Amino acid sequence: MSQTEDQIEDSSAPLIEHLAELRNRLIKAAIAFVIAMFAVFTVEVTPSLGRPFFNFLASPICDTLISRGQDCNLILIKLQEGFFVTIRISLMIGFALAFPFIGFQLWRFVAPGLYRSEKNAFMPFLIASPFMFFLGGAFAYYVVMPLAYDFFLNFQQVGQGESAQIDFQGSAGEYLSLTVTFILAFGMCFQLPVLLSLLGKAGLVSAEGLVNVRKYAVVAILVVAGLVTPPDVFTQVILFVVVYGLYEISIQLVKRIEKNREAKLRAEGAFFEEDYEDDDADDAEGWTEEDADTDADDGEGHPEERT
Repeated sequence: MSQTEDQIEDSSAPLIEHLAELRNRLIKAAIAFVIAMFAVFTVEVTPSLGRPFFNFLASPICDTLISRGQDCNLILIKLQEGFFVTIRISLMIGFALAFPFIGFQLWRFVAPGLYRSEKNAFMPFLIASPFMFFLGGAFAYYVVMPLAYDFFLNFQQVGQGESAQIDFQGSAGEYLSLTVTFILAFGMCFQLPVLLSLLGKAGLVSAEGLVNVRKYAVVAILVVAGLVTPPDVFTQVILFVVVYGLYEISIQLVKRIEKNREAKLRAEGAFFEEDYEDDDADDAEGWTEEDADTDADDGEGHPEERT
């Protein structure tokens, strides 16, 4: 009985150690996030610094308004709106600043359980994922948002005679929500090549399979574009064109992965394409002869069926 209890305790010890290690890593990541968030909040509420993070996020709409000869005025509709806008900016920018440290802690937890080859295989994807998210957010900030905001501002109207004056008086909270939606939507959609390449590396998808489901992928991209972007056709079309282009790039990346895998197998002498083809041909030939013999026997044994 004591021997069994000792075995159970020994088997549970590694699990407890892993949980303790995970707890320590998460605590360190949470501390880094909180420090970064409070640092951003302090910078934002310091009057002499002039809210640099909000000014950066508001730059696309301000530049568009100034190019139209209008003043950049964002208002606070609710009394507490300014405080919550600052909190949201602190959370978002703070997480972005702390993400390298958070990702490092997660990697330090996962890495000991991986082989060296697995580490080398996953490392490019771990680097590419934040890079592609940053690239998608930058594309939204510098390309999509100026075009979208200029399109939205076309619906203003100058009052003349009996026509009503329609001016833009945007809420700071609503503008921040729209900006964050743009950045997150394009940042997440730019993860498509990373995701499909990782699945191709694992052998879960193939380039031929991606080509065959292309028409379904088009429908899925249209649905995603309609869900993650604001309810206007302009930005949905932009997101669809970009994501579909990334889908085609993903197909080429998976093809390259398959070629590299085939070359590696050939070098190791583990790729037998001709043998597989010969076996398939022999199987097809054997089945045909056996099927023909069976049909002949059936014909001789049951002449009435033939008539």
